[in-house]
Amino acid sequence: MASDAIIQATADSFAADVTGAPGLTLVDFWAPWCGPCRAVAPILDEIAEAYTGRVRVVKVNTDDERNLARQHNVMSIPTLMLFHEENLLERMVGMQSKETLSDVLDRYLDQIGQTHGTDAEQGEEAQEEE
Repeated sequence: MASDAIIQATADSFAADVTGAPGLTLVDFWAPWCGPCRAVAPILDEIAEAYTGRVRVVKVNTDDERNLARQHNVMSIPTLMLFHEENLLERMVGMQSKETLSDVLDRYLDQIGQTHGTDAEQGEEAQEEE
């Protein structure tokens, strides 16, 4: 089941959802028939929930948005792109683990000065500090 935290982008909404949005945005270029895309979907659901308020997760269906995929030089799916506002920071092609995605997101969150870690981890850290 797809997370409510994931945004479905189209060519019409891409600028507002990704390049015009503040902070980090992870974009998944995918297609319904793609096995690795379906395999990474639950991982992206978990990432979207864990990084709520710090990273937006956006999906682009390449079957419906061929021109948008072409504009971003998507040659293979899944392709995950991490944007900070209008700047492309990272491109990952193929299945990615939750750990790999978390490491990449945490690294860039550190660089732009945002906190990272899951909400549960942050709650545990706060309790330990008391």
